[in-house]
Amino acid sequence: VCVCVDMAWLHQSRGSPRLVLVVVCVALLLDNMLLTVESSCLQDSVFLEEENVRVGLLFASKALVQLLVNPFVGPLTNRIGYHIPMFAGFIIMFVSTIMFAFSGTYALLFFARSLQGIGSSFSSVAGLGMLASVYTDDEERGIAMGVALGGLAMGVLIGAPFGSVMYDFVGKSAPFLILALLAVFDGALQLCILQPSKISPGVSSPTSVCLSVCSPVGSLCFANMGVAILEPTLPIWMMQTMCSPKWQLGMAFLPASISYLIGTNLFGILANKMGRWLCSMLGMFIVGVSLLCPCCGASGMVDSSMMAIMGYLVDIRHASVYGSVYAIADVALCMGFAIGPSTGGALVQAVGFPCLMVFIGVINILYAPLCFLLRNPEVREEKMVNIHLETSGDVTGSLLASLF
Repeated sequence: VCVCVDMAWLHQSRGSPRLVLVVVCVALLLDNMLLTVESSCLQDSVFLEEENVRVGLLFASKALVQLLVNPFVGPLTNRIGYHIPMFAGFIIMFVSTIMFAFSGTYALLFFARSLQGIGSSFSSVAGLGMLASVYTDDEERGIAMGVALGGLAMGVLIGAPFGSVMYDFVGKSAPFLILALLAVFDGALQLCILQPSKISPGVSSPTSVCLSVCSPVGSLCFANMGVAILEPTLPIWMMQTMCSPKWQLGMAFLPASISYLIGTNLFGILANKMGRWLCSMLGMFIVGVSLLCPCCGASGMVDSSMMAIMGYLVDIRHASVYGSVYAIADVALCMGFAIGPSTGGALVQAVGFPCLMVFIGVINILYAPLCFLLRNPEVREEKMVNIHLETSGDVTGSLLASLF
């Protein structure tokens, strides 16, 4: 009887929106904990004054590889569904985590981080596409995206202190082995509640989808580029100018991580009321100003709003299949996290850390007004007809329900 009950629960749970949200949250949590745990463990050996460029390239390698893989992952999810790519991402992430645990050279670390970029591409694109497909209501989708990105923020928030403590008191391999167990848990969860499914493509070309989401792509890229530049350069600058102890290097990112966590969850809800375009515009202004400090976490306002907007733009202009659009969104994020670290080290040596922060902050402030273009996005004529038909059907259904 217990087995029958468990099988019935499992059958009902497959594809449950809330459980899908849990799976995506855990995947993003793992990806970003691995990212920041690695950063913490490298501070003792690689964060040296003369290593700006090499450190920047190491940090950028994941985003660069992810940038190259995303254009293939998006169309793939459109053809075979989200579940198989999501599980493939788990396997690749697990292998990458094990490699981090036992890598002792720069070359192996570079390869492990690049491999993480492949796994992250599969997990992020498939996960966000899956969320958009199960949360069909626009308002609920915005809240779900905020919660999912909260998992990302939580990974960034706890990864560095977790890595520092484990590295100092247990050993270099310990934090990565624990993250490998977390990866296994996420994989088991996927096997239990998800099922492979083929979806009907019916998708517009990636080029037309990209043209529809140009403004959100720029916002995602520039709002996260500042954070990406800070990642490899701020600790080195702190050691050079402040003689900061090691524990302060990780703590410097704590305010930004907390504000990102608050921003994704809070503005995932508030953006529905105040307008996502306005939320994104304010977020970019705040990012620009805060980079002058530097301490930026308002990118969470931009990310949670823009991820929901991109799904909405697909709904009103194209077929409601989300692999390509979230591949484009991930490309935008990766551009910020690839261009920032790879060029940040060289630019810091050329112009200095404060000048670089001012430059990136001004770019965000100047780009922010373009979010106004998303205030009332144009709906394609055939989509408008479908929306009217669906709306009239809902009204008719409500009237019949009230009568009977």
